[in-house]
Amino acid sequence: MTNPIPVDLPQPERAPTRDGVLRASAKMAELLPPTPLLPLDLPDGATVWCKAESLQPVGAFKIRGAWHRMTDLDAAERASGVVAVSSGNHAQGVAWAARRLGMAATIVMPRDAPAVKLDATRALGAEIVLYDRMAESRDAIARDLCQRTGAVLVHAYGDPWVIEGQGSTGTELMAQMERQAGGAPTRVVCPCGGGGLAAGLALACADADVVPVEPEGWDDVRRSLEAGRILPIGANPPRTACDALQTPCTFPVNFAVMQAHGLRAVAVSEAEVRAAQRFALAKLRLVVEPGGAAALAAVLAGKVAVDARTAIILSGGNVDPATFAAVIAGQD
Repeated sequence: MTNPIPVDLPQPERAPTRDGVLRASAKMAELLPPTPLLPLDLPDGATVWCKAESLQPVGAFKIRGAWHRMTDLDAAERASGVVAVSSGNHAQGVAWAARRLGMAATIVMPRDAPAVKLDATRALGAEIVLYDRMAESRDAIARDLCQRTGAVLVHAYGDPWVIEGQGSTGTELMAQMERQAGGAPTRVVCPCGGGGLAAGLALACADADVVPVEPEGWDDVRRSLEAGRILPIGANPPRTACDALQTPCTFPVNFAVMQAHGLRAVAVSEAEVRAAQRFALAKLRLVVEPGGAAALAAVLAGKVAVDARTAIILSGGNVDPATFAAVIAGQD
């Protein structure tokens, strides 16, 4: 595997801020209605609250960061188009925003991305450049595309605007919990790939305990937070159904926020993720992709303590129908 440390991309020009999150939240309020916040009774009788980001127009929360980043581009930057790296959810968010804003978008996507994500991204009008996630650096490919075309990079997580945009999930959640749960969330459990959502939630929900959840073997954020420095995944990470969470390492801009807010992450197994997908369908009638179910998996497995104001982010629902049917049928 090539060296995944992001040494070949320009550093962000600023740090993400809570004010930026609030500005992104105002943009989202004008663009789309809040995603539902649903009560969920756990097997032990406790009730938690699930924010269904899987019901976004692109099936994932990634529309938030893409919209905040791309609407802040000036006329010349919009004319040059954008480049993004993604296994599919950020790809669709960028493609959706680009089509609405009349911009060109090129997405660097892994060859093994789910067909449903590849097809949806193409249907939104984006150009796709495929790569081998275990042998090539997607960041290097994106850098070269930007240098050759003059396009603006809209990174999936290592971008302050993207982090702020994802944080709008948290501001919506805060208001919904006040109305529905009797107060702001005390704990927010979220799926984690590169840390864009976790960092954004930490900025938005500063008084809550934000818990990122990764698949086992791809838990570089967990290990990095414990070590106090950024660590990449190992040389031979295991296969995982959580394609949306297969990031080689977090970026300094994400890590700085997560570390400053004292985040601690946990990891879940493939079996725990499948059980969470089945539970979400049975109890919430929601289709949730493997990566989108990681936070729920951690709660169901007892890896995260809960109380009456614990929130869980169901971050995406883009899963191949046949694969989902097999999971629901218990064909593990």
